[in-house]
Amino acid sequence: MELKELLKECKNNRVSAQKCLFDTFASNTFLLCRRYLKSDEDAEEMMFNGYLKIFKGANQFNYSSEAAVWAWIKKIMVNECLMHLRKKETFLLSVDLVNEEQSNDETALEKLSADEIYKLITQLPIGYRTVFNLFAIEGYSHKEISATLNITEGTSKSQLSKAKKMLQQLISHNENDYEKRDIR
Repeated sequence: MELKELLKECKNNRVSAQKCLFDTFASNTFLLCRRYLKSDEDAEEMMFNGYLKIFKGANQFNYSSEAAVWAWIKKIMVNECLMHLRKKETFLLSVDLVNEEQSNDETALEKLSADEIYKLITQLPIGYRTVFNLFAIEGYSHKEISATLNITEGTSKSQLSKAKKMLQQLISHNENDYEKRDIR
């Protein structure tokens, strides 16, 4: 069934269409939620909450393209994750100083798989990770991030800068681990 038809059926509260929509996007939406939340359980809960909102709000969504559907779903999932972080009061902007040393080897990133990069992102402190995800992955501007998270644009920029530096350190550390394994 085409996505446009599937959404039309979801608007009519057809459970089979809702299940099909869920099955179509579940793995991507879970990974999206997992980028923001530390545990699989929290990510799964927010993903399910997001789908409840999607099914309830399907009548207000007007299909224009498959990309628009994914953007709509993604926005709902990101908002669910951010609301969860606010409710849990775990969203604290990190002010830890990041060591300024950086890897000079530009090939370090090329050696990592997408899964390894994802795991490195999940190691960032919650404030760094949230701003990094919103800016680098979701494409939000610092102005949008500041409005969404109720922080200043300067804080958003600072958190992003610190996130990038910490990722560089993690990548460098990861590269050193690979070199040690290759030597043995």
